[in-house]
This record gives sequence, C-alpha cells and structure tokens, in this order.
Amino acid sequence: MRRGAAEAGVTLIELLIVTALVGLLVGITFPSVGAGVDSLRMASAANQLADLFNVALNHAERRQQVVELAVWPRQGRLTLRSSGPGLVRSLELAEGVTIVAVHPALPQVEDGPRRFLLLPGGATPAMGVELRSRRGARRLVRIDPITGVPRIEAREAAR
Repeated sequence: MRRGAAEAGVTLIELLIVTALVGLLVGITFPSVGAGVDSLRMASAANQLADLFNVALNHAERRQQVVELAVWPRQGRLTLRSSGPGLVRSLELAEGVTIVAVHPALPQVEDGPRRFLLLPGGATPAMGVELRSRRGARRLVRIDPITGVPRIEAREAAR
C-alpha cells in the first residue's frame, strides 16, 4: 500500500472543525445583515412616503384640485384621493415599519384615519408622519410649510 493514499482523505474531526467555524461566522454576521435589511426597509418606506407627499402636493397645485391625504396609523396605510377624477393612490408600509405618530399631535385618540386636505393655492399644512422600525430606528417624514417640500429626518430612538 502506498503511503500517500492513506493521507488523501478528510477526517471527520477536520470536517467538524470547518463546520463549526462556518457556523460561528454565520452567527456573528447574521445580526449585522438583519440590521442592514431593517435599515433598507426603513429608508424605502420613508422615501415612498416622501414621494406620496410630493404626488399629493403636485396634484393639488397643477390640477387645481383638493387632495385628501388620509393616514391610517394602526393599519400602516396612507391613501390619497382628489376631488376630481384621476388620483386614487394607496401606500402600505413595508413589514416591520410602523407609524408611531402623526404630527401635529391631537389630544384625542382616534381609531380611524387622520385626514389632511391640500388646497390648491392654499398654505401647505405643517404635517408629518413618524415611522419606527423593529429595531427602534425612527424617521420623521414631514412637509416643510415654508418650502412645501417633504423632508426625511432621523429621530433619536426611544429608550
């Protein structure tokens, strides 16, 4: 028998060591991958919300129609409707992103939607929607009442 033939295989112990090392690497990197996916979901939801605000503001000004923006915090949904035909949009937030607050805050608690009217030629409402991810990251998407431009602001996580 040749001496090289007996040393050519992989032992069970070597295979177990490699498997344990791969499992350890996966265990170390998985939380950072999960956090990355979570931050991508939050960024995507905030951008979609800012785009929805832009659509509503542009439609009110260019088409000269009243636009209703309804925010359903418990369902994580926003809807747009115009007084004339042509604008009916809905936005469902991504899984893991929830609506924490609608600004300006109202003293009474409602189960229904919070509604805002965007009037053509009127003042832009100072409104905002605060989002939170599963890991506690927060973003406030608000309409700047002076410029009429939606802005996304990072907020401190609640402790």
